[in-house]
Amino acid sequence: MAGETLEKIRADRIKKLEELRKRGINPYPSKLIQKNQKISDIRKKRGDNVTAAGRIWGWREHGGSIFADLKDESGKIQIFFQKKNLAKSFENLKFLDIGDFILVSGKCFKTAAGELTIDVVEFQLLSKALRPLPSSWYGLRDIEERYRKRYLDLLINPEARGVFETRRDIVKLLRKYLDDHGFLEVTTPALQPIYGGATAKPFVTHHNALNIDLYLRIADELYLKRLIVGGFEKVYEIAVDFRNEGIDRWHNPEFEMLEFYWAYANYQDLMEMTEEMLSEIVKKIKGSFEVEYKGRKVSFKPPWKRITFRDAIRAETGLDINQITSFEALNSEAKKKDLSFETKDVRDLATGFDALYKTYVRPNILDATFIIDNPYIMRPLAKRKEEDPTKVESIQLVASGIELVNAYTELNDPADQRERWQEEMKRAKKGAAEYQVIDEDYIEALEYGMPPTAGWGMGIERLTVILTNQQTVKDTILFPTLRPSG
Repeated sequence: MAGETLEKIRADRIKKLEELRKRGINPYPSKLIQKNQKISDIRKKRGDNVTAAGRIWGWREHGGSIFADLKDESGKIQIFFQKKNLAKSFENLKFLDIGDFILVSGKCFKTAAGELTIDVVEFQLLSKALRPLPSSWYGLRDIEERYRKRYLDLLINPEARGVFETRRDIVKLLRKYLDDHGFLEVTTPALQPIYGGATAKPFVTHHNALNIDLYLRIADELYLKRLIVGGFEKVYEIAVDFRNEGIDRWHNPEFEMLEFYWAYANYQDLMEMTEEMLSEIVKKIKGSFEVEYKGRKVSFKPPWKRITFRDAIRAETGLDINQITSFEALNSEAKKKDLSFETKDVRDLATGFDALYKTYVRPNILDATFIIDNPYIMRPLAKRKEEDPTKVESIQLVASGIELVNAYTELNDPADQRERWQEEMKRAKKGAAEYQVIDEDYIEALEYGMPPTAGWGMGIERLTVILTNQQTVKDTILFPTLRPSG
């Protein structure tokens, strides 16, 4: 039914387009007859003679005159067509439809109802729309349709547009904070001969000229740390990363990540900076340190709670990870306490601790909280704590059960780095689908010396989800990855 209606509407509009061409009117001109003004500016200044361009959003015929709504990016205004003003060109109005782009010139006046209106004396068709807008047809039928046809979602759902404007503001504020604090924005390779910087499965592609396989980056980390070796002391990058992983509420195969690296700093410095930077951004975006997310109040007011990974696990499960040295022992102790958790690919202590944390700890954290000091087996690129080498100087920022930031003091001992990666390769032989690989060039860079360094990473989408009160990262990505339709 809807499809048949659409085809009829489309056929009618094509006929109108053909008639316009017969009348010598180009339905897709490249030049505007006059320079247009933003509708928001027209509304503010209310100048007598104005020129506006935009999409026809409403159409109301009254005998020898027509009222319509014209909408551009900045707002909407009523326009008024009269035969006495337009003479012969008035006849061409019958070939216009809601959704067409036009330019109008005329004088502003207020109607009896007090609505600011442009009395049109000249108009130009800028682009003929052959399909009706969903609001005047049958709407976007489901959430997946909104993702597939985001251009329509943005047109008819103002709240969707607001999400992406907020995302833009978040990125601008992050960039401004880092620029103001002496960080240099850089660009590193998206195509890499060896993937690294995170534990994730990469996408593989082939370069024909070099006849080599390359990987889409899963993180920027190892190249950014090479820049620290090269003498830069504060660097950052806002870039798209790619991970060949499942798609769910919090994961999309491509996503935007901010990473920065800071020489002569450690994870304590990172916590202070993170607290200041993100609480400031939340306050500027929301007007408060408190955010409404899924019916609950989430506080970003500093200071934020800090709790060790060990204490967090013990508080929620009663297990002391310091007393557990194998996956078998972890599984046994968990069963005694009637705890259940899922691991994927390989059953080792690192994946067991991670699964326990994700099942029993993270979902229960509401206000912004730092989880610190992970077991070293969970963070192959992080520096061990001097007072307890079984732990690393790591932080995870969690709010409303969502991991926002992963950061740590960087491992700069090349021998230790090699050993940690060798342990990762052993995990791979046991069947792990996601593991880190040895990067000999990076180890060589470390052998030239890297100063004490702190590193930080955050997915832009996840912070946007919380600050815009969305269901999933797909709602904050203009064109999320979807299974092909049909």
